[in-house]
Formats: sequence, C-alpha cells, structure tokens
Amino acid sequence: MRTGVTLQGVDQPAEFEAMVAEIESLGYDNFWLTDSSLHSRYCWAYLTLAARQTSRLTIGTAVTNPVTRHPAITAVAAATVAEISGGRTILGIGAGDRPLLSLGQQPAKVATLEASVAAIRALWAGETVDADGPGFALHDAHYRFPPKLDIPVYLSATGPRTLELAGRIADGVILLAGLHPDGITFALEHIDRGVAAAGRSQRPHVAVWAYGAIDEDEQAAIAAARTIAAWFPQTAPVHCRLAGLSEEIIDQVRGSYAGGEFQEAARAAEALPVDFVKRMALAGGRDEARQHLRTLAGLGVDSVTVFPLGADRMATVRAFAECAAAEAAAV
Repeated sequence: MRTGVTLQGVDQPAEFEAMVAEIESLGYDNFWLTDSSLHSRYCWAYLTLAARQTSRLTIGTAVTNPVTRHPAITAVAAATVAEISGGRTILGIGAGDRPLLSLGQQPAKVATLEASVAAIRALWAGETVDADGPGFALHDAHYRFPPKLDIPVYLSATGPRTLELAGRIADGVILLAGLHPDGITFALEHIDRGVAAAGRSQRPHVAVWAYGAIDEDEQAAIAAARTIAAWFPQTAPVHCRLAGLSEEIIDQVRGSYAGGEFQEAARAAEALPVDFVKRMALAGGRDEARQHLRTLAGLGVDSVTVFPLGADRMATVRAFAECAAAEAAAV
C-alpha cells in the first residue's frame, strides 16, 4: 500500500518546511494539509512551501470545501500549486466540517459538492462555465491559463450518500471511517454502489485516514487519540454504531461537542470507552499499528495516511513509516 501524512498548518513556516522535508525522506508517497478556516494557517500558501521543499511527494488538500472556498477560486489555487510542484498535486475536497460553524456556515449539500467538482473540472479543461447553484454561481466563467496537467480529485467521505458520490465521480476517496473492519467494509460497499450506478469499470483509489498516535506508552497514545474518536458521534454516528458504541454515549458526546476543530472535543471525549477509541484511531504501539495495516490491506484499501496527534507528532510519523516498511518487507 501507498502511505501518506496529513498535517494541520499549526507550525511556524520554517518548522513546517523541515517536517515536510523529513516526511519525504522517510519514504512516504503523499503529503496532505488540512483547510480548517480559523484553526490553521492558509493551506495554499503552506502547500506552496511543501512543493518547494520536496521533489517526489504528491501534495494535496485534506480537505478544502465549496462553502468557504468558491469552486472557481479552488480551481485556480489547485492548478497554481500543480504548476509549482510540476504536477504533483491532488485536490482533496469535501462538504466541510465542524469549524464551519464558527463562520456561521453549514457543511455543503451533496448536490453542491457534486456540482462544484464538475465546475472545477470544466474550468481546468478550458471550458466556459455557466452555473447557478446549488450553492454557488458562475457566469461566463473561464480560466485564461488552463493547466496542461491531470489533477486528480479526491472526495472526503464518511456517510452513505457522500461515499456513493465518491464512487460515481471521484478519482479517489479520502475515507474517514475508523480503522476497524466493519466500518471500512460498510464504506467500501457504498463506494461500490456509486461505481456501479455510474457504470465505471473500477473503484476509485481508496485512501484511509489513520488519526492518532503510535506510542509504546499505551495510555499516552490513547489520550492523544481520544479527541478524533469524539468527532465520530457528532459527525458520523453510523460509524459509531458499527463500532459498537451505545446510543447513550453517542448522545452524551453529541451534547458535549457542538463545533470547532476536533481537538476542541477533549471534554466530550472523556466519555468514550478505550475499545471504541482503538477501533477508530491509532492508539497504541507499533504492533497494534502493524495489525491495523494488515487489516486494511486485507480489505483492499489502496493507501493509508497517518494524521499524527499528541505532543510529538513526528515521532508518530517516524513510527508509522517503520511499521509500513516492516509490513511491506513481510509480504
């Protein structure tokens, strides 16, 4: 399987550049950066830094959205980074997440997400686009410098409708479904429904996001992973039920965590049992991480991207690279 790393733009520019350079040196294939409105630095500026600091990594957003970023502006931004990086760019886009609430916005509807991807691709192709929604408008819109590059579009997906949309139209799927077999199988089935509905010959690339920490101090790893586990009851309760979380705890977490980036869910996360945290995130040592990788490979996942949490994120990035190399050597 291919491997990647996702970071948030929370580090100073020089520190960020050093981190990205090390990620490439560790042998990762992809580097992703979040676009989290007020909660991190400007993603397109930092992706430009990443492009300049690397020569091999594919770089992309994980993810932007059509609510805070008009699709035409996203098209220009992604095409510009693709030119700067020599074509090493993926556009990751989704409906948007809890941080949108700080801006008085709600996540995009599935129809808006689909229309946005269509408009972006048309602009990249050099077409003149006229569109009136849903969610945005384009009137006689055209790109004066259409990129002569093939920029893949990956959709972030968790729920059934977005998973099926990804199966219908995406080049790849950024899959937020935890790390346990039931959740991944559920997601793949819905992606495949979209593939079949569109009459496509094959499933798009499936990239699973593995949030959390790899630490031989298991309690430290669990503590680092708890906040992302709390994201699921609020945003994707279906995956909580698949992982065996009770309705009582789902409701309790939903009542404690209303919005903001997932790191702001610490209080809500206290209610989550350890076994649920371990099903949804990296929350243990290297042996446990390698078992997750074996499970995902057996389910047919194409790549796994680590999203490191906790006090020493690069320690998790290094440990994940070791685990991935060990699993590759064992095949």
